[in-house]
Amino acid sequence: MRLRRSTLSVLCTLSLVFLAACGGGGGGADGGGVPLIPVPSAPTPPPAQEPIGTVRQMYDGALTPGLAVSTFRNIDRLFPTRTIAKGNVASTLAKHDRQITALTFTSNGTTYSLADFIGQNRVSGLLVLKDGKVALERYELGNTEQTRWMSMSIAKSMSSTLVGAALRDGLIASLDDQVVRYVPRLTGSAYDGVTVRQVLTMTSGVRWNETYTDPTSDRRAMLEAQISQKPGAILDLMAKLPRAAEPGARFNYSTGETHILGEILRGAIQRPLADYLSEKVWKKYGMQADANWWVESPDGLEVAGSGLSATLRDYGRFAQFFMDGGIAGGEKILPDNWLADATKPTALKGGGTVDYGYMWWLDGAPAGALDEGAFNAFGIFGQTIHINPKERLVVVVWSARTQPSAPAPVNEAAFFAAVTRAMQ
Repeated sequence: MRLRRSTLSVLCTLSLVFLAACGGGGGGADGGGVPLIPVPSAPTPPPAQEPIGTVRQMYDGALTPGLAVSTFRNIDRLFPTRTIAKGNVASTLAKHDRQITALTFTSNGTTYSLADFIGQNRVSGLLVLKDGKVALERYELGNTEQTRWMSMSIAKSMSSTLVGAALRDGLIASLDDQVVRYVPRLTGSAYDGVTVRQVLTMTSGVRWNETYTDPTSDRRAMLEAQISQKPGAILDLMAKLPRAAEPGARFNYSTGETHILGEILRGAIQRPLADYLSEKVWKKYGMQADANWWVESPDGLEVAGSGLSATLRDYGRFAQFFMDGGIAGGEKILPDNWLADATKPTALKGGGTVDYGYMWWLDGAPAGALDEGAFNAFGIFGQTIHINPKERLVVVVWSARTQPSAPAPVNEAAFFAAVTRAMQ
């Protein structure tokens, strides 16, 4: 279902399409010694006239399909944001010699095509990089190369990567440091006695209910604290949570945990997270456009677990940067073993493991050896970054589904496996 637009909005959209058609492609960005192209002074913004829903409607799963599209590409209108500034030049992303124009795969006994995956999953943007080069790039539902789209929990994986940068810079001494070393406000709370590593792996043992559609959940309480736009309101909420398990003994997915990570980062780096991400990655790796990041209050802390909005190609560049070991502008940004450490299963006290690393989801090789070592960043409503280091493959998916955490109609893992086979 396409959103109706005024004549002015249609003209804006046609202008975006024209700009995308005239814009240059680019090639395998490896962060150092890549070809560079001039960056326009500012990307063309999404149509400011588009109607958008409210953030409560989003989390209630109450957006219409058309309103979901316009809201997801305009989330910087929902809350104040801080800019993640690009540099003066962008790394190129050249076309791969092989292009994916058609694809057929089977999942749960049903055969699907590329068009089925895009249509049934309400895909609004799709990018495939093989060896750092573009093998597939599609924009749907009115999006263009200039569109910034929400990341939702993909932002968690970006925030965890900033911890790696701060560790290499010596701003965080050790992942086994106590949280209260960087966030003294949490002394005496359930986070007193929890390590930075346990926050990274969401094994703090602090109680949390992540149910998006439940107005009484902790996640919705965090959303209401963000809506209040009062400085420190989210940290106040987190400081009151009770303990549910021994630190390190239980995995519990928690967006609140990522807010604690954001507080740790701010205490360590003593500057905005957006500025640090700009300095370490956006400028040095050559992102093509500024990105936006929600803040909890005017000029406050970035919402480390959500609310980052960027272009499709820049999500791809970030994934390539991470897969290549964190090198940008010829400089090592992340610790030497960060990729391996961040993407291995988390061992729990008392035995057992969970397929979750430093805020990256591990594939568990659903397609066998083909996907061995692959991992993902997931965001609600169908946002995904899939990285397969062995196959040198990155897939970025934007979606405009209306329910926060409903399963994808067409299985994404089966699609990723088909893409991998097509590019072998």
